[in-house]
Amino acid sequence: MTAPVIGVLALQGDVREHLAALAAVGAQARPVRRPAELDAVDGLVIPGGESTTISKLVDIFELREPIDKRIAAGMPVYGSCAGLIMLAAEVLDGRPDQRGFDGIAMTVRRNAFGRQVDSFEAPVEISGIDGGPLHAVFIRAPWVERVGPDVEVLGTITEGPAAGRIVAVRQNNLLATSFHPELTHDRRLHHYFTHLVHTTA
Repeated sequence: MTAPVIGVLALQGDVREHLAALAAVGAQARPVRRPAELDAVDGLVIPGGESTTISKLVDIFELREPIDKRIAAGMPVYGSCAGLIMLAAEVLDGRPDQRGFDGIAMTVRRNAFGRQVDSFEAPVEISGIDGGPLHAVFIRAPWVERVGPDVEVLGTITEGPAAGRIVAVRQNNLLATSFHPELTHDRRLHHYFTHLVHTTA
């Protein structure tokens, strides 16, 4: 079985951590900064970071149209935190000039859980991933307020003031979480995505 080649959008954010996590589950992990590098991957991770900055850099590095085309053609993409915002059809509290990839029919709220000081960790059960809840790290995280009929809700917050908030979704080959699995030693979500890429490639 040939290991899938998975790129990590390497413009800003937790690039190194995602590359390490993907390599740990057997993927060929590569940074992506140029259209030619995007052409060489089977799937893409959009890391956590600052969504408005990533949005600007995508245009500067001339990656917006190539990524849009690959998403339309069915390339699997996983977005964590800021990556979730970049994949959303609608962003609340975003900047007027902020543009994402409009891949998942969902409405998300930026910094919904609060500022950096309000970062927290919580167990999140993810549909389709065995072995109990993931230990989820939320840093200035968004949440999903609404989803379209084609979006599968994979995980919600189960306790505390944010109980019931959607924090993991999938629509066809697009996967997104509000939290940062790359910041823990639990590789199950990266394994899940790698398997998705392998079965699609």
